[in-house]
Amino acid sequence: MHTCRVQIPREQPRRSEPPTRRSPGRPPVPLDRIVATAMRIVDEEGAEALSMRTLAKRLGSGTATLYRHFENRSEVVAQVADRLFGMIEVGPPPADTDWREACRTMMESVFAVLRRHRNVAPLLIEETPAGPNAMAVRERCVAILLDSGFPPKIAAQAYATLARYVLGFAMQLGGQGTADRSDEERARAAIRLAGPSQYPATMRVADFIPVPLEDEFSFGLTLIIDGLSRFREDS
Repeated sequence: MHTCRVQIPREQPRRSEPPTRRSPGRPPVPLDRIVATAMRIVDEEGAEALSMRTLAKRLGSGTATLYRHFENRSEVVAQVADRLFGMIEVGPPPADTDWREACRTMMESVFAVLRRHRNVAPLLIEETPAGPNAMAVRERCVAILLDSGFPPKIAAQAYATLARYVLGFAMQLGGQGTADRSDEERARAAIRLAGPSQYPATMRVADFIPVPLEDEFSFGLTLIIDGLSRFREDS
């Protein structure tokens, strides 16, 4: 009797499936480019136009790319503000520079930068500037005051006053800049129509009204700095 052998086919090793590839997502965007683009949005469209979605669109990327660098819009605002402060010269003044002149030069430098980027001013109200460039500007100004004989408390108050004064004028610049010549003429015409009998004092200064914003800023800055003199310890 013949035994019939049944061959059981060996189980062939399973071919491993190729691993599923995950999408690499959008390529990262350098931080410097993000901040520069954010400032450009503010310069061109205003502070209110800056959002994570708008920024991502301008970069040709997605918001997820931004969240690799920032948790929220506030952190973007802080970077834009500090980038602006980085444009301000903070080197020490010449050794023989009077403290008044040193303070004036610093504040005028801050105002000049805010004039070039006038839409950034509202962002400085949203977030108190605390980045390294903002700290460097504060350090330079406070050092000038302390080295000139101001007590620490007065030096802190003086810097805060000067900083808010500059920011207040920068806010007035808005997106429109100072009044043009036609606006000034209309203002003068309205004063003259009122008549000298009703407003004699105003009529005497009519040729100097309205005061250009730059002149008003410079005059007020002089008043503040000169007024600070009485608070120096050696005055």
